[in-house]
Amino acid sequence: MASKKPQRNSAFSEAGFKKTIEALKQEIVDLYLSDEIPWVVGYSGGKDSTAVLQLVWLALADLPEDERSKPVYVISTDTLVENPVVALWVSKSLDRMGKQAADQGLPLTSHRLTPAPENTFWVNLIGRGYPAPRPKFRWCTERLKINPSTQFIGSVVQKHGEAILVLGTRKAESIARAKVMERYEEKRVRDRLSPNGSLPNSYVYSPIEDWSNDDVWMFLMQVGNPWGYNNKDLLTMYQGASADGECPLVVDTTTPSCGDSRFGCWVCTLVEKDKSMHAMIQNDEEKEWMLPLLELRNHLDPPKTPDGDRPLRDFRRMNGAVQLYNERPIPGPYKQEAREMWLRQVLEAQQHIRENGPEEVRDIELITLEELEEIRRIWVVEKHEIEDNLPRVYEEATGESYPGGSLDDNLVMGATEMGLLRELCGDDDLHFQLVRELLSIEKRHKSMLRRAGLFEAIESSFYRNFYEDEHDAIERARLRRDALGEARERATDEFAPAGDAASIPDEACQ
Repeated sequence: MASKKPQRNSAFSEAGFKKTIEALKQEIVDLYLSDEIPWVVGYSGGKDSTAVLQLVWLALADLPEDERSKPVYVISTDTLVENPVVALWVSKSLDRMGKQAADQGLPLTSHRLTPAPENTFWVNLIGRGYPAPRPKFRWCTERLKINPSTQFIGSVVQKHGEAILVLGTRKAESIARAKVMERYEEKRVRDRLSPNGSLPNSYVYSPIEDWSNDDVWMFLMQVGNPWGYNNKDLLTMYQGASADGECPLVVDTTTPSCGDSRFGCWVCTLVEKDKSMHAMIQNDEEKEWMLPLLELRNHLDPPKTPDGDRPLRDFRRMNGAVQLYNERPIPGPYKQEAREMWLRQVLEAQQHIRENGPEEVRDIELITLEELEEIRRIWVVEKHEIEDNLPRVYEEATGESYPGGSLDDNLVMGATEMGLLRELCGDDDLHFQLVRELLSIEKRHKSMLRRAGLFEAIESSFYRNFYEDEHDAIERARLRRDALGEARERATDEFAPAGDAASIPDEACQ
């Protein structure tokens, strides 16, 4: 259940709007000049981070040019699955502020951060087969948001020794957020600087921590955007969506995730539905091009039933093990046909938007070539799907030739040969997977001078695929579980201490 937002008075009620802003700008200047520690400003494109960046920008602009010596890095993390409207807004903002900062002589640079290709949403879901994120398997936040920002901040700390994070977090966001901020306030090493709980040698400065939601909008509407963007357009974007808050820059696990935020990942299945995208489509006919994204997101979200997405997932875990819960196997990664289905749907949605969307999204990339190449490598090399189906799926979904390179001939086998193997194996899918994996292992090792790891690879292959079928795997898992339970009981009885009252007959305790 989401925390309620605490009610707060206006931060401008005591001294008035103009004096409060001037005092805050002076505070920023004083902090900036007090040491040589570089600043990292988190920018998500939403109202809070825009307000903070404006304050920092305006404060630095008041300084003489020779005092603007300390670097200020503006970072924005693009998960590559952000709401496309917001992603476009942020991308253009970063370009504009980089040029304007240079023109105005400010020591400010903008940086768009993205997850490494092996950590992106689609590489994990379509490539490795991770199921769509859910509360008990929330694999996305750290890979997509936390890692890129912490790596950048870590590089700044490594170069300069320390870093100060300037964030738009506010106590009025939620009761939980207020408690976290107040806890770190008690540990402040200097005025307004709190220690960062997860990033050593870094501190957090939250200049608008006591502002209300209305304070933020009042500031944005009354003070012009210094890098040349129109804040009224930002307000319009918010008005087109729901009433929740923005998706903040996530730098650690205490930062609110995008799950309950207005502007988060369009693929997010941690919420019941994507209210912001739904509202944008409903409120603006020109945004109907996003309908395929909404449909795909809803398809990714499994039904809230005992079976859910079980038909799409393997009965084995990633390593081939079978684990039981209530006498049923815990489902593992998506099956091959499910992963190919998700890829096809992403590519079809991308093609639809390119053909029917407005001019600014005609070259949209829902999935990048880098991601496609990594998915292809995982399928062929790690999952031994040596038929190499990705180029075919791409061409069927888009009507265009696959733009990626060719794979090593030692890794793939022709469609004709794989078709024959499938025919020979009939309905025995596990037999087909075993033979295919053994062929893959043989092809990969045949050109090696030293076949190091060959026997281990063959042993792992048999471990994953030796079952006759799912029923056989379940029975074996039950037998193994029961045998382990009996062994534990025997071990407990055998090694129980002689003086243990639990091992002494009742009459001996009289």
